[in-house]
Amino acid sequence: MRWNQLVRNKLFIIGGCLVALLLGLMVTSLFYTPYGPNDMNTAMRLAPPQASHWFGTDNFGRDIFSRIMEGTQTSFVIGLASVAIGLVIGLLIGSIAGYFGGWLDEILMRVIDAMLAFPGILLAIMLVSVFGPGFGNTIVALGIMSVPAFARIARSGFIQYKEFAFVKAAIARGAGSLRIISLHILPNITSPLIVASTMRFSGSILAEAGLSYLGLGVQPPDPSWGRMLKEAQPFIIGAPWYVFITGAVITAMVLGFNLLGDGMRDGYDLKR
Repeated sequence: MRWNQLVRNKLFIIGGCLVALLLGLMVTSLFYTPYGPNDMNTAMRLAPPQASHWFGTDNFGRDIFSRIMEGTQTSFVIGLASVAIGLVIGLLIGSIAGYFGGWLDEILMRVIDAMLAFPGILLAIMLVSVFGPGFGNTIVALGIMSVPAFARIARSGFIQYKEFAFVKAAIARGAGSLRIISLHILPNITSPLIVASTMRFSGSILAEAGLSYLGLGVQPPDPSWGRMLKEAQPFIIGAPWYVFITGAVITAMVLGFNLLGDGMRDGYDLKR
């Protein structure tokens, strides 16, 4: 992938700008928010956007902009941690299945097929229902939900590259399986894994918002955009900004990572 190709890709630029803006909000929220995210002011209950409250206030008089800033921490941490879990486990399963093949491949892929039989969000709901709601359990559930995608990508790459001449030459020289996997095949499948990680990041953020909306994800006092959206729903007529602003932020985050992933995929595509 060439950097000059990426900077000419409109999808990559737009996605990168959206992600950078929200990442900047997250970093800023670590040190400063205009108001305390949980500070209540009943006198300013459901106040519309104004100079003192850029995004207005919620039904408890809390500053929506401050809560959205705080919520970026939850989204980024859960997205990063769940993708890391899914990548590590999925890469381990996919590499073993693709490299060794045979009965081991059959067993591992049937497990992955069983996981794919459930829609992703339903699988996450089932796991959270078993483990219980909470920050850590949400990360684990979303990480497990991401395993099949990474496992299939890794398996496909290993099946393809283990037949290449340079891998067969390494085997002929007496290289061990671990060395071949880590030094000869794995570096060649990093590109699709990076793109998949970017796309799964947005999927994890959206799934976390869905779980929190249902009351199964992050619990108070930890901030969550999904729970904010649920709290805003009864006031969609009287205070529409509460719903639309929260929904727009979730949309911007998911759209940003999707566009970023699409741009990176085009940059890695040699045919393009």
